[in-house]
This record gives sequence, structure tokens and C-alpha cells, in this order.
Amino acid sequence: MRHMSKYRFALTSVKLRQEGVIESETFVGAVDALGQQVDVRTGDVLEIGVLGFPPAKFHCVGALNESPVWMPASAQAA
Repeated sequence: MRHMSKYRFALTSVKLRQEGVIESETFVGAVDALGQQVDVRTGDVLEIGVLGFPPAKFHCVGALNESPVWMPASAQAA
């Protein structure tokens, strides 16, 4: 039996903020699954993490093969 972690997320766009929980074995799997289940557009901000830890923050900078391309928020400021 594999362990599935619950990741809390908030996806913020210009007009909308969506919050929820997504289950995945890995952090990358959670981010990828979220991009497939929720409509993501360039400029959207994603905050995602597990309970007890500060969330990671990413900006959508475009799409590749219909999947969102995320850049860490700190990398965009550089």
C-alpha cells in the first residue's frame, strides 16, 4: 500500500481564488495533477504544501503540451 499525502493548495488568478486538497504520492505528482484538474492560466499563482509547513509559491509562466509551466516565486523576483 502506498502512502498518499494530502496537499493543500490555493490557486489565485486575477478574478478568482480556488482552494482545496489534492492527494498524491509526491509533491511533483500533486502539482501535475492539479494542472490537469483545474483550469490554470499564465499569470496564476499557486501556493501548495502539506499541513504544518509553509506552502511553496509558484507563478504560471505559460504552458507546454497543454500542461502549465510553473516557476518558483523567488526565481521570478531575481
